[in-house]
Amino acid sequence: MQIYFSPEFLKQDAQVLNIVNDKNKAVGYMAFLMEEKKMYVYGQLEEAGVEEDFKDLVEPYLQGLTKLKPDLDVFSYLSVGGKKVEVQAENEE
Repeated sequence: MQIYFSPEFLKQDAQVLNIVNDKNKAVGYMAFLMEEKKMYVYGQLEEAGVEEDFKDLVEPYLQGLTKLKPDLDVFSYLSVGGKKVEVQAENEE
């Protein structure tokens, strides 16, 4: 299953992105909240079995956000089908 981001709410310090499939059906969400030195990332994808697709979608996006503020501490909780998913931000590698 192909999944994509669909922006729902965008501000300088917060974003909410729907995750949609190739039929434009919402199958999850991501939320980013930023403070001066911290970024909180929450997300859930309802369908199990697409963990790698989810990681492939999220990691480059998260790395792009951390490039904007390299000194950010990133706190995240992401899940696919109720199972926690670990992703890497560039400044954590």
